[in-house]
Amino acid sequence: MLTLGLLPTQHPNLELVFAWPRKSGIHHGRGINALTILPMDELLEIGAPRRLDKGALVLVTGAMRFRIRGRIAAVIEEVLRQMSLDECAGLVLPAAKGVSQPLPQPLRDLSDQLQIPLLMSATTVDRWTDLRISIQQARLAAAERQAGQLDALMRQLPPQLADVKAMQRIASWLAHTLDVQVLVSEPDRVLAASPPTAAEQLAQAIIRQSVEGGASESASAPHTQLISLTPATGPDTVLAVARHTPFDEAETRLLRHAAKLLGLVDQARREYCVAADASRAVHTAAAQLLLDGEVDKARRVMEQMTPGLLDAETGRLFVVMTDPARRDTAVRLCETATAGHALAIADPHERNRVVVIQPVRDSEPDENVPGALIRLVSAPGPISSLGGSGVYSMSLLGDALNEAATAQRFALHQPDSVALSAQHTDLISLLCQYDAQHWARQLLHPLMGSAAQWEQMRQTLPTALAYPYTVAARRLDLHRNTLSRRVARAARSLGVDFTTIGDRIAVCLALELVTHREPTETTQNGGPVPTLRELLTAPQILVWAETLLSAAREDRRNLLATAAAWLSFDAHVEPTARSLGLSEVTVRTHIRALEAHMSRDLSSLNGMRDLQFALHVVTGEPNIRDIGRQLCKVA
Repeated sequence: MLTLGLLPTQHPNLELVFAWPRKSGIHHGRGINALTILPMDELLEIGAPRRLDKGALVLVTGAMRFRIRGRIAAVIEEVLRQMSLDECAGLVLPAAKGVSQPLPQPLRDLSDQLQIPLLMSATTVDRWTDLRISIQQARLAAAERQAGQLDALMRQLPPQLADVKAMQRIASWLAHTLDVQVLVSEPDRVLAASPPTAAEQLAQAIIRQSVEGGASESASAPHTQLISLTPATGPDTVLAVARHTPFDEAETRLLRHAAKLLGLVDQARREYCVAADASRAVHTAAAQLLLDGEVDKARRVMEQMTPGLLDAETGRLFVVMTDPARRDTAVRLCETATAGHALAIADPHERNRVVVIQPVRDSEPDENVPGALIRLVSAPGPISSLGGSGVYSMSLLGDALNEAATAQRFALHQPDSVALSAQHTDLISLLCQYDAQHWARQLLHPLMGSAAQWEQMRQTLPTALAYPYTVAARRLDLHRNTLSRRVARAARSLGVDFTTIGDRIAVCLALELVTHREPTETTQNGGPVPTLRELLTAPQILVWAETLLSAAREDRRNLLATAAAWLSFDAHVEPTARSLGLSEVTVRTHIRALEAHMSRDLSSLNGMRDLQFALHVVTGEPNIRDIGRQLCKVA
């Protein structure tokens, strides 16, 4: 792995020097897992990012024709604090060639406090490209190596678990792969050792663990790992390994997987339980590769166990929440329910979560997987809620996981604890259908007196209000003037102003409720007519609105204020920009950012409707006018 100490010598073209602390050797061993580039102009505009990659080397770019003081010093300190939270490797600041610029004392003090070293580089940002490429290649190589090791480890399993040579075969493979001494033992006997002298070398480590309850070190093998094989083979059976160099995280994980397989071999009577654990280790590795976008490597890992499972080009992802103490049971239930059509793993990052990946083939879409998972939620057992994503490319399943996790949070507030794709949750289905129908029919009553007029309006208005008249006329095969007269007549009858977005949204919502939703039996029974604002006060609507706007609210830009003003000015950019004191370009940028955060097309009336209602529910703005209150009530 590339470290801070090796970086200046391996990449001299970066002209990199340690600026602080003076005794930089304490930081030379820090590993670098990623390179993050932060332009100074962007930092001054929006501040430090809210999250950085763990182990990242952060590079601030921009010509240093200024002193590090004032706003510049403040934003660099802000970056340092975020780096400390995210355990980054070091901060590189730009420097002008031949110019010595001392770092201000507060910055050096903060560097010492947070233990983040400061470096300087006089080279251009283009020269850092090679470093980024080499880091990415190293990470890919590590992932491929881990997948290969897990695959090779699985190959050590014998056809018959009771094979007396199986445990020794695994121990020998482990010794060769990690260059370690390996000993598998019980209190009264050695089960396997590689090389044969390992028993003598590691006996003291095991004895010391029994007495002190900790790992052992010796002069000949100072780095020792002792892993219990419980519960597979009994409380005192351990796998002991040792070598002269430390174990990294990937090697430690491989040792734990090996311990599971050794316990499986030693206790054939526990065949099903322990074999499932080993199988899930491979499933987890394959799922991790999929979530990292390494589809080909994931397919190679799974090919030996489930040929063809991951051959599809698209897939869906489901998040199942469960009691942490019963998560293994939940994984088995998901495996059984999906019957080999999906990959189910215990999420390594969340103790109460199971991740299910369903490959989706266009030629034969399989709805059995979501149906089976929904039945698990409704049945008594450890599974409490279910969230799902839409269909994604297999290389974008990391994005699908985020959507499924959002859907699961929404599912907690649903009667059946299920939400399949929160981004596509239908707002209308969350409304109280009796109250919604009552409101919609009261609003549209003036258009429903004549059957001929109502038929004409219900066919014309949804398209006419959603598109410009020229486009709507072409879609409806009408003359533009004919369409314009119909819309004007409807506006007069309803007492609304269709030049405003709010009135167009309200009437289109009422039309959809009346024409596409089945009325309840009591719709026509009279009673007080709710307002549109009252329809939006339901708890499930609040959850929907907060979920829809959650990503936008985390954006450092005040996107919601821009959206509220934009809707107040009927989606006109110029008056919105004037009222907010922003440029028109900035307003358009904010609207595009909202579209990305919400997964909504804000050029469409439905997209604007969801934005308007969600904003009103969460912030109270923009105001929603109670149109149609002057109309007579439905008899």
